[in-house]
Amino acid sequence: MTAEMKTVGEVLVDLLEANGVEVVFGIPGVHTVELYRGLASSKIRHVTPRHEQGAGFMADGYARVSGKPGVALVITGPGLTNTITAMAQARQDSIPMLVISGVNRRDSLGHGRGLLHELPDQHGMMKTLALYSHTLLNPTDLPLVVDRAFAVLLSGRPGPVHIEIPTDVMALRIESKPAMPAAATRPRSDSETLQKAAILCADAARPVILCGGGALTAEAVVRQLAEQIGAPVVTTVNARGMLAGHPLRVPASPSLKAVRALLRAADLVLALGTEMGQTDYDLYADGGFPELRNLIRTDIDAAQLARGPQAALSILSGAKMATAGILGFLPGHVGVKDGAERAEMARKAALKELSAKMRAEVAVIDMIYRVLSDCTIVGDSTQAVYAGNLYCDAPRQRSWFNSATGYGALGYAPPAAVGAAVADRGKPVVCLVGDGGFQFSLAEIGSAVDAAARVIFLVWNNDGYQEIESYMVGSGITPEGVKPSAPDFLMTAGAYGVPAERLADVRDLPRALSEAAARSGPSLIEIHQSKTVGVTA
Repeated sequence: MTAEMKTVGEVLVDLLEANGVEVVFGIPGVHTVELYRGLASSKIRHVTPRHEQGAGFMADGYARVSGKPGVALVITGPGLTNTITAMAQARQDSIPMLVISGVNRRDSLGHGRGLLHELPDQHGMMKTLALYSHTLLNPTDLPLVVDRAFAVLLSGRPGPVHIEIPTDVMALRIESKPAMPAAATRPRSDSETLQKAAILCADAARPVILCGGGALTAEAVVRQLAEQIGAPVVTTVNARGMLAGHPLRVPASPSLKAVRALLRAADLVLALGTEMGQTDYDLYADGGFPELRNLIRTDIDAAQLARGPQAALSILSGAKMATAGILGFLPGHVGVKDGAERAEMARKAALKELSAKMRAEVAVIDMIYRVLSDCTIVGDSTQAVYAGNLYCDAPRQRSWFNSATGYGALGYAPPAAVGAAVADRGKPVVCLVGDGGFQFSLAEIGSAVDAAARVIFLVWNNDGYQEIESYMVGSGITPEGVKPSAPDFLMTAGAYGVPAERLADVRDLPRALSEAAARSGPSLIEIHQSKTVGVTA
């Protein structure tokens, strides 16, 4: 029997399908058309952004909501360089993202002949950012390369992975074999280390658990362990919503004095799946984060365990396996009884610590969740989001995320919200974005229309880059460059056929949200910080 022969592009689509890919975000070009040859006849949906950076951010938002790698398909040169910012955000926030790009034909690489979209060394550039980058010089290597890409995405600390395919390779025919999904193998700690951790937990009188984004899949066992040892659970931005409604939850930033006081008083801190980076633990760069006694750090990345605070015990493992392993050594253990009381005190003190302006912004976020309890809020780098990152009692995990931590890219929220809406079409997505950041990716309103995405663009308009302006004033610098003119957002939305309104009073927000959520496509609501009554203190 003669083996079926297909083009590299067709086999690539088969391999993506085998690895569970349901959506690809990309903009086709002459350097990638051959990769699209099998796409239309596949089960994979293609979503077209207005900019390749948007493709990356859509893949990011999709990954955060679905829990699966997001995939972006971009052209050689400018398509790939446009995607780099999104890849950097994914690298900082440990988001699984596969970027597939073209590259010029094999015999041109490194020669600098002035070909269209040519870079001096595209692969060399990507090696500095991607967890894994490969140039497909031999077309028959494609199954192995895709398998390795997904193994990297699923086995260790997630981030961006890159495959580039030369234009002369894309149309070559290779043997098509039955495709199998990549195998994921995660590190798992030895029982002796887990037993040591269990003994420390059992002996603790004032334990606290810290959860980062790497602990999302461990929520059930984290809850069980927290209840058993009586530990408040502090969640970073990317873990916000874990243990929602639970008396042991502390949905507040470790940069706040109240949370730091809780940690300073602890005689054991178990840090699960958190890099303990500056934007979560020392947001104001004041150096005030305390030294932690009996710190147990669990991370899937050995290099990460070697960075940051020194631990009394380091566990190389995924958070779920490590927590379950610790629990296995604590049968029948009954911990301290004051965990819920300590958590409540920390919650109240953290909220009180915020400025009146920030508390008003947090109140708006709470209002969104009260009206749309099943929504996901995707945030940009804007003042209301900064407030929420300090304190946001999200109703469930993966319902609050943004670009205001880690890499801190502006313009993230609109495309990421589209990706989030594509990942879960049954729930509305609220894109919380400032007037400045929105202008970085304003055209992605059109992408939301094309994708029939249930995105509510909630524009927090403060007439420019107010956060930067305030920082300049506080530093004794005359503000400059912080008042970019904004379009009429209602007219812009209208140009795309998107229903839009500007609120006169923040008390109108519940009604506006309900009406927007009832629509099958996108909507826009504008809140003006000085013209909308009640929005801020």
